[in-house]
Amino acid sequence: MILMTGSDPPSAARHLPGGVHEDVRPGYALLRLRTTESREGVLDGAWWPRSRDVSAELPALVDALTGHVGPITRVGLDAAAWDGLTTRIVVDGRVVHIDSFAVGDDTVLITRGDRDVFSLLVVPPGTAPEAARAAMAQAVRSDNTTRAEQILIATRSAPTSPE
Repeated sequence: MILMTGSDPPSAARHLPGGVHEDVRPGYALLRLRTTESREGVLDGAWWPRSRDVSAELPALVDALTGHVGPITRVGLDAAAWDGLTTRIVVDGRVVHIDSFAVGDDTVLITRGDRDVFSLLVVPPGTAPEAARAAMAQAVRSDNTTRAEQILIATRSAPTSPE
């Protein structure tokens, strides 16, 4: 997974570094990890899962996030958007509770501790690479105030036919 931090210079905040455009593919996450009391952006990052299978996709995301922000305690997903949704998974011997919310299939909520929540845009599996990269780049902008659903609409992140 690719993880980007909020330490990029302001001029780079609007675009992903050149190499990232080629490297981002299904299964990757781009994150702007700013853990301050006053978060200005709507989203903290983006995730492009390969499928809607929770047991296949979520452990890698939780593992990557844990390495950067510490133990993840909860994940909030829209039950209608995911296959095989359970109430918990075990990642590296730690239980992560899964909450079912009507947050929309375009968002995942990640909780560290008991109150620190990160909101990630979910790029639909099967999205064309250019549209996925554009959506992810918008989501990680520090000045982004656009909600996940609108980002996906604006970048035309419609799923393509399965390969």
